[in-house]
Parts: sequence; C-alpha cells; structure tokens
Amino acid sequence: MTNQYNIFGVRHLSPGASYHLIQYLEEKKPRCILIEGPADATDMLYNVANEEVKPPIAILAYTTELPIETVLYPFASYSPEYQAICWGAKKKLDVRFIDLPSDIMLKIRQERNREANEAADEFYMFHNGLYDKVAGLYEEDDYESYWERNFEHNLNAGTFRDGLSYQSGQIRDMVVDKEYESVPYDYSYNLIREAYMRREIQRAVSEGFKPEEIVIIVGAYHVSGILSDLPPVSDSELKNIPRAASRITLMPYSYLRLSSRTGYGAGNRAPYYFELMWKAVQQDRMGDLPAVYLSKIAKALRDKGDNASSASVIEAVRLANALTSMRGGSLPVLKDLHDAVVTCFGGGDLPSVAEAINKVDIGTAIGSLPEGVSQTPVQEDMNQELKRLKLTNYKSAVAQELTLDLRENLKVKTKEAAFIDLNRSTFLHRLRTLGIHFAEQVRVSQDSATWAEKWILRWTPEVEIEIVEANLKGETLEIAAAYQLKEQLNECTDVSLTAKIIRQACECHLTNIFDNALSTLQRLLVDSDDFRETAYAAHELSILIQYGDLRQFNLEPLIPILQQLFLRSSLLLVDASSCDDKAAGGIAQAINVMELISQQQYETVDVETWQKELLKLAWRDDLNTRLSGTAFSILLEHNLASEDDCAKEVSRRLSPGAPADLGAGWFEGLSGRNRYALLSRVSLWKELDKYVEQLDDEEFFRSVVFLRRAFGEFEPNQKNSIAELLGDIWGTGAETTAEILQSELTETETEKLDELNDFDFDF
Repeated sequence: MTNQYNIFGVRHLSPGASYHLIQYLEEKKPRCILIEGPADATDMLYNVANEEVKPPIAILAYTTELPIETVLYPFASYSPEYQAICWGAKKKLDVRFIDLPSDIMLKIRQERNREANEAADEFYMFHNGLYDKVAGLYEEDDYESYWERNFEHNLNAGTFRDGLSYQSGQIRDMVVDKEYESVPYDYSYNLIREAYMRREIQRAVSEGFKPEEIVIIVGAYHVSGILSDLPPVSDSELKNIPRAASRITLMPYSYLRLSSRTGYGAGNRAPYYFELMWKAVQQDRMGDLPAVYLSKIAKALRDKGDNASSASVIEAVRLANALTSMRGGSLPVLKDLHDAVVTCFGGGDLPSVAEAINKVDIGTAIGSLPEGVSQTPVQEDMNQELKRLKLTNYKSAVAQELTLDLRENLKVKTKEAAFIDLNRSTFLHRLRTLGIHFAEQVRVSQDSATWAEKWILRWTPEVEIEIVEANLKGETLEIAAAYQLKEQLNECTDVSLTAKIIRQACECHLTNIFDNALSTLQRLLVDSDDFRETAYAAHELSILIQYGDLRQFNLEPLIPILQQLFLRSSLLLVDASSCDDKAAGGIAQAINVMELISQQQYETVDVETWQKELLKLAWRDDLNTRLSGTAFSILLEHNLASEDDCAKEVSRRLSPGAPADLGAGWFEGLSGRNRYALLSRVSLWKELDKYVEQLDDEEFFRSVVFLRRAFGEFEPNQKNSIAELLGDIWGTGAETTAEILQSELTETETEKLDELNDFDFDF
C-alpha cells in the first residue's frame, strides 16, 4: 500500500486532533471516510451522528455467554472519530468502520487474558516507558504535559499531523527493535487489526472509490502499519480466525468512566477540561482557557464554602502564564494550572483544593441517546419502564431521593396512576435483584410502615453495562429477574437464603418463582438444625406477612411455614447457646430477631414455647453467659422475672466466687437490650456496685474489659442516668458522680486499658 492514500493519524480524545482533522476533511473533500472502529458497528454510525445524541457515548460489544467479556469504544464531543462521523453524515458521505469485527476482537481478548504472563508485563512496562522518556527529553513532568504543550496548543495543521505520525512511528520502531522471547498478544493483535484494515481499504477501492477520494482515520500508532507493504488478510485467513458469540450496542457514557484515572487506558486525565479546550478551539479563544478553567475552580471552592476570590483567580492566571513561560510554552498546560490552583487557592496545600480540581478536570457529564437507538431488548424494556413509571427525570448522574407510598391512591382516576408507586417499587426491586445499581433502597424511619419505601436513584455508565449484561438472562427485566432468582434457587441449600428469595420474588411480583421457592423452603426445613438460619428465614417471612395484601400477592401459604420455622428455631435455641464468645454475637442477633418476630406476629407464632426456651437459657449455668444475660433481659421486659428474681440472679452471676469474665459477660448480654428498663431497677445497680467493690486486682482487670465493652454501647443520656443511680448509692450526688465517671482518662489510664483489651488472661 503506497502513500497515495489520504491517511490522518489521530490521538483518541484530542481536541487538537479534532480541530486539524476537520480542516483536513474540508481540504480533501472525500467521498468515503474510513475510521478505526469495529466493522460490524458501521450500521450504527448514523445513529452516532444523530443530532439528538448527546456525548459522551460508547459502542459496547459483549459476549453472549458467561463469563461476559466486553470491548468499549467511547466518544466525547471532541473525539476526532466522532467529529469525522458527524462531518461525513452531514454531507451524506460513505462512512465506515474498518477495524476487526467485534466478535473477533472479543475472542482475541479472551485468549489474551488466558495468556497473560510476566513477559507481557515487561513488554508493556517498556512500551509505556518510552512515552515517559519522550516527556523527559523535553523536561516535562509527564507525557500528558508534553502532549498538551507540543500538540494541543499547536494550531499548525501540517506540523501537528506530521509530528504525531513521526513520533508514533519512531516509538513503534523502538518497540519492534527490542528483542522479546515471545511477543504479547496485544502486539500481535495490532498486526492482525492492521492487516484487516488494509483489506477494508482495498475493498472500498474495489467498490469504485479512488484512493484520493478516501480519507482514512486511525490512531497515529497504526499509520505506518496501514501504509506498510504487508498483505491484507485473505479470505481463507479471515475464515480461520476464531470468533466469539457476541452482540453490539450503543450506550450513554460518562466523563468519569472516560477518565484514565478510573482505569480506561485510552482515556485522558481531564475529560471536562478538554471539553473546555474544544470549545475554546472552536471559538478561536484558546488564550481564554486558563481564566475559564481557574474561574470554574473558584466556583467549585465557593460552592463548598471555601474562600476563592476573583483576585485569587487573577493571580492564579498570572502564575500559570509565568510557569509555562519558564518552559518555553505559549499557553499554560493543565499541570501549570494545577500548580497555580495549589499555590493561589490552597496556600500550597493540595488536599484543600483536590476535590475542586477533580470536579473541574473530570466533570459530571453523562451522555444520552434518543428513544429507539438502544439495541438490546432489555435496554428497550428499561427505557419503556422508565417512561411508563415517570422516572425518566431520575436518569441523571446526580443522586436523587424517591419516596414511595405503596398504598392505593384513591384520589386519582386510573388504575395505573393509583398504583404507580407500587409498580415503581416492583421495578426497582427487579433492578436490585439483577444487580443493576440504578437505585439503592434506604431504611425509612417508621419501622412499622410497610407501605413506605425510600430509594436513592443515580444513573451511571455502569448501569448501562449492567442492563446490557442482564440481556443474557432474558429479553425483559421481568424475565431476567425471574431467571436470576431461579438460578439462585437451584443452588440454594440454606433456609434463610431460600426465604430471602421468597421475599424477593414477592417484591418483584414473580408468582412462579414464589411458588417454586416455597416448595424448596419446605423441603430444606425438614433437615434444618441451624438456629440462626431458621431464625433469619422466619424473619424474612414475617416481613412479607406484614405487607398483608399491600403488594397484591397471596401470602396465606406463608403463615404455616412461618409457624414451623419459628417453632423449629425456638427448640434449637438452647443447644445453639452452648458456644464460645466468638459465636455468641451471631446467636445474640438471631435471638433479637426471634423476639422481634414474637412481638410482630404474636397472634400467629407459638410465643409460649419461645418464652419457655428463653427461661431455660436464662437460668442455665452451663451455657454461654452472654446469651443467658440476653435471655434474662427479655424475660424482664415481659415481666417473666420479678424484681426479686433480678436481684438474686445479679447477685449469683456477679458473686465473687464466679469467674470475673463470665459474670461481666452475663451483664454485657443483660445490658444489650432494653437499657431503659434496666435503669429503673435500682437493686441491679446495687448488686453490680457490690460485685465490683469485692473484686481483687486481677479479677477487676478481667472484668473491666467486658464491663467497658458493655457500657460503651450506652447513649450519653443513659450514662447520665447511671451516674444519678450510682450517686444515690454512693451518697456523692448525681452531678459529682457524673463528673467523676465522665472525666477524661489520663494517658497512663488509657494505655493501661489498651493493654487489658489486648490481654487474653490465659483464655
């Protein structure tokens, strides 16, 4: 292939490259534009150029079999490829992508991931280091500063194009000249890509386009490969290249994802800054860019309450211009602007201005596509649901709160309007089941208000990718969510997880999965002997039953299963409490869950059996003392233990003859629940005071660790109440006692306590 072709080497996401490329296209007036990009995405190019499309956007190719592999081609408004597509579409030219089809790219990527090794790491370390060496030769701190000063600020079309192609060719030659035992996949991959691109160029010529009527736009690194004398891919070679089953779609993208700081290798560090540069280039006002950038920094600082005056902006512009002059530049680069921000706004302190720098460098822009442009069925279903449920305004990069009332709205005329919040809830629960992170549910303040839900909604490019991935599970969100729960159910051996699936099926309004999960739970319940599992399973069903008919779901079959689960958990309690302190924390949480169920479903479950088992646990000495304390606390709440019982049990558990750690552990369990009820029992605090007073030094050191942990959970007002009680007991008065108890520890006392926390006392 000779140099008779009009070939323009670009750098991805470069305003300067876009500016010079448009000039080049205007000069050459081509009939055909060939662009580096997946050939099977050519049909999407006129969608990309649609006037209703708002960049940043991306072409996404993905495999249709798990595990999912993806390839992304993102575009910003200032991407040279995007500008060329829009220019060609406006003039109704033949515009094509000429790189390898996405199914081949995905297959090669799979192979590359399988073959990753140390030799490849060494290769890329050398390759990337060449760019750093170029920057060093020009006395720049990094390649981005070198690039911006020597290319983005270079408005001479000829030197930009020739300089970029020359530099890229030289780096390529240095890579080829270095000897490696094996060439990594990516380097071989580039050779295959270039051979395919040469094939597509020849095809365009064979279809009647003269070489001078074609403009070829590729990354500058590929220019020498495209113009080489190597042959294009032949029909037989192309036929033998393996392919992966895949699909391709167009999706919105964001500047955050476009930034190289989030791992996108072909990105730049400051997408929004380069958008500002692109606007300045278009308006022929590059000289204003430093002032525009620094003014936005000042606004970002003021928005968060910091002082950032106009005078500081003026000083920062002067400093940035002085810094670039010292390096022989005509305009400040981003590094110069950062230094000016740190000096003039941060007083030399980077952390104080780092948030503002990131905000103005990266930006919060997220692209959008008009209805009908998305390709996959699930994407279309998602868009239709957002529109039907009036949630399109929440498709924003800024987090927004949504409060739902699941009850029927009797003030509206249509059924759709009456149940719109219920339908929104079903929709959001399906997304959560599918791992589509558009909405995060937050707890509402009223625990008993089953009709209220609160969500935080935020749209990101990751959401778009997750929607596309969900297409592998079904063509609608409903079908995909049902598939997801079915897969989880097939692998489920835990009654609590099965109960959770039942709850999800109800919240997602998936009847078939609900029935199947119910059968699975009944089967697993027969052999279940884990107190925690059965308690949490009962809790899931209890929550559902509280909905009643709110979700328009028949929950009657759950009642006998909840009764079985609750009874089984009650009978497993005592055996489960024969455990060490490490396991006791989880058992205590499950006890609290069971007690909550007994209060919420007291007319449904066997509360009498539960309380009998609590009585056994509370009075037993051979079980975990923390759990016995927890059980005794519940008995006190229900008046199943009298004041006299309480005094006797405290005296027994906290007697000098009992091991100090066991007594303090029991008190920790006792104080872990209704503390206000404990504060009203003066006899308890008298016994605790007597217990501590009788301990010798070693016993005190043992018990203080547990007692400190127990009292650490009390609220400040509760601690004040304790001080009042002890003041009465000691005769010192509430205020004096509070002052003593809540005074700051000395450094020596703090060190001593820390030592005790770490000491195991031989157990």
